Amino acid sequence: MPLARLLSFLVFLSMVSSPVSADGQIAEKVATYPITGKTGEELYVSIGESGPTAGGSRAIAHTTFDLKWSRKYEKRGSACVLAAAKPWLTITYTVPKPAGRLPDAVHRHWDTFAAGVLAHEKVHGDTIKAMVRTIEGFSVGFTVENDPNCKVIRQELTKRLKAASDTQRQQGRDFDREEFRDGGNMHRLILGLVNGG
Repeated sequence: MPLARLLSFLVFLSMVSSPVSADGQIAEKVATYPITGKTGEELYVSIGESGPTAGGSRAIAHTTFDLKWSRKYEKRGSACVLAAAKPWLTITYTVPKPAGRLPDAVHRHWDTFAAGVLAHEKVHGDTIKAMVRTIEGFSVGFTVENDPNCKVIRQELTKRLKAASDTQRQQGRDFDREEFRDGGNMHRLILGLVNGG
């Protein structure tokens, strides 16, 4: 398989956000999609055929999250204050999993590859959790004067949320660029699987 094709698979992030009334919590789960093959190259070809898509490209794995908030706004005189903001965050790591039994030699290479892929995705998870902590930090106590109906504060909060999200997404892109570059961690994992199994 040409190296350019090997590196064409991209990791992508998506975000769903809506307010709910719930206690703040963070949950992480791993989901899998099936692939087939008896060699490292066959497994990787199957990833290219079966992996999740984003923008028309296939991914080896991806990290998605569902972020919802329970927010309490309070009127204090003519001001509006965001008195409480509790996140409900679910992070899902979707990774490949062979559908059948692998030869022992291939299995060892696969285990190394799979562990590396999940570790890569969990770094994306860490940036998502850091984003949520950042949002909590600037949300609680956020005050807008002359906003007795608590309308302006929501608009201003949306701007701050977008900035935090943009930062997290850029961190993800920068991390992927480093990991997938020639000699990068993911690049080495891919070559180890394809050439070693």
